[in-house]
Amino acid sequence: MFLSSLTELTISQGYKRFFKVVPALSDELRAENFRIRHEVYCRELNFESVQSSSLEIDTYDSRSLHCLVQSVASGLHVGCARLVLVDPANPQQSLLPVEVSCAQTLDRSIIDPLKIDRSRIAEISRLAVVGSYRRRKTDHGPLSISEEDFGTEKQPRQPYLALAVYLCLIAMARHYGITTLFILTERRLAANLSRLGVNVKQIGGPVEHRGERIPSMLLVDEIIGGMNFLVRALFEVVSREVRDGLLAAGQDAVRAGHRPFAG
Repeated sequence: MFLSSLTELTISQGYKRFFKVVPALSDELRAENFRIRHEVYCRELNFESVQSSSLEIDTYDSRSLHCLVQSVASGLHVGCARLVLVDPANPQQSLLPVEVSCAQTLDRSIIDPLKIDRSRIAEISRLAVVGSYRRRKTDHGPLSISEEDFGTEKQPRQPYLALAVYLCLIAMARHYGITTLFILTERRLAANLSRLGVNVKQIGGPVEHRGERIPSMLLVDEIIGGMNFLVRALFEVVSREVRDGLLAAGQDAVRAGHRPFAG
């Protein structure tokens, strides 16, 4: 079985053979992020309108941290995601997407995003993987872990790619001092994240957003502390890649008033 045969070393080596995460801190890399989103959200899934620019961009992108996952074999970027930040110069007015879409359903007795340190919150958003790397319809879910999930060397499949996207966001959150993450997610995805040791806490009633979506909260320290040994091995590799990318970016790593490694 998969879990009994894999070790921290083999899973990290396997990931590095197939993929690499790249913080998208330059205009050129952010454009790659927007291109993947357009391919997936506009052309493949028809979630958004096709744009003549072939870029999918919204109003939150100017205050977001973006990341990419690169195929080692081809050098192409095959996955992307972002963390939407709160502008520290205008924290009460720069709402997160979940605060807008779930304004009427958030249970503020659990958490009220307006009453906590808004410089330390962010939202996981706009995750996308190009069609040739997404899972088959017969697969068990976006983040299930079984031996067949790793595919072959010619066509590697999740969990490497799916985990790389999520772990890149967690690493970026930690490096930027973000402690609380929000996400609008399907129930199935929340369940799959929970199987990986991630405590996804529902913080309000469901809303309609390309199907039923649940507003949820994740605590960064709790996520990292609860990782099983396989996910932890991948996270350490991904976190180093993110750190190296942030250091290499210099001043470009400052986004919407947020600076990495600020303590």
